[in-house]
Amino acid sequence: MKRLTSVVAAAGVLVAAVMLSFSAHAAEKGKEHRIVFQVDQNDPTVMNLVLNNVQNVVDYYNKKGEAAQVEVVAYGPGLNMLREDKSPVKDRIARMTKDGTFPSSLRFSACHNTMMGMEKKEGHPIQIISEAKIVPAGVVRISELQEQGWSYLRP
Repeated sequence: MKRLTSVVAAAGVLVAAVMLSFSAHAAEKGKEHRIVFQVDQNDPTVMNLVLNNVQNVVDYYNKKGEAAQVEVVAYGPGLNMLREDKSPVKDRIARMTKDGTFPSSLRFSACHNTMMGMEKKEGHPIQIISEAKIVPAGVVRISELQEQGWSYLRP
């Protein structure tokens, strides 16, 4: 009887270990990655590099069956990436956000502080592309996302 109890206990431990392993694997499979990209340069090459990286990140995690949230934060000279009148990549951003590849996992954030500075310097209101939302301060937005565990990337 003692041996039977030991065998049953060992089998129980084995089943628990297998279930824990399966559970950990399932949790990893369902892991959600959160990445924030900084754009602070008025350089179409850098802007396209960021968009290439965004596409690569999302494709990579999609193939693994894992979700990825991505946010691109533009401030300083990089705000030109999100300006309706000057963005060299606005058509590409529109395609990326409207083709279903990035349902709600891709966001663009425009720095309000930079916007106000540009408006003052240029003497007229600045229009941001419809795909972007305005945040109070770009660097603060990046900091807040990092505090929430987001990975930070800068091209």
